Amino acid sequence: MTQTFQPGDALIVVDVQNDFCPGGALPIENADVVIPVLNRWIADAAAGVPVFASRDWHPAGHVSFAESGGPWPPHCIQDSEGARFHPDLALPDTAVIVTKGVRFDQDQNSAFDQTGLDVRLRDEGISRVFIGGLAEDVCVLATALDARKKGFSVTLIADATRPVTPKGGKEARKKMQNAGITFIEGE
Repeated sequence: MTQTFQPGDALIVVDVQNDFCPGGALPIENADVVIPVLNRWIADAAAGVPVFASRDWHPAGHVSFAESGGPWPPHCIQDSEGARFHPDLALPDTAVIVTKGVRFDQDQNSAFDQTGLDVRLRDEGISRVFIGGLAEDVCVLATALDARKKGFSVTLIADATRPVTPKGGKEARKKMQNAGITFIEGE
């Protein structure tokens, strides 16, 4: 690890769910390689830094699904195996689960979108967040940008995320850099 957590830090693990990993309904290439990196960060955070884990938790027929006019195949349907966190992800019992994507009328890519996460972080005295997870060019991007907009210092754990497409990943990193987000390697 090239970074040590300090008081006022938090780790946000974004959507490391079965449907986004190989064999899932919406697999991201090499998505499972982020899990060992994230597990090291989670273990480091266990020394007293809060861990938050977001998850897509879509109702059947969700507005983001192609069948309803959205861009994605059905994925992370509530209570399905695909919506579960990847079994190798070592989330502690103390991890706070942030559920998103439950609205019938809109998608919620960001872990901050109408979830109250920013309030919870402020209540816990958090000013800096480290973010990793899936997918870099969709939910990780939205979460990181929203964290900056809400006044948090944001660091992306660069080797703990993967994009849907390489082009999307490159564009996402540029947007994050332009927003003042820093990057760190997790190894």
